Amino acid sequence: MFGKVIGAIAGNKAAQHVRGVSGTGGTLLGFAAPMVLRRLGPLGLITAVAGGYAYKRYTDRLAAHKQKGARPSGFAEPTRTQA
Repeated sequence: MFGKVIGAIAGNKAAQHVRGVSGTGGTLLGFAAPMVLRRLGPLGLITAVAGGYAYKRYTDRLAAHKQKGARPSGFAEPTRTQA
């Protein structure tokens, strides 16, 4: 029970640094995280971490692509090739 309380407090504090998650949502995630992690097991935990990493790389790539192609004039910068 003490671990769930600590997890809820940590989730609430972490929610302050994550966009889109409220304090209550972070508290609930922190409260449920120990139960979910126990049920996943080692292989499930590794899979979840790998999936989160892949999703982060995907969103970073999309954001970089949007910033690269966006120009105030509406035209993209021409690509340069080596001669």
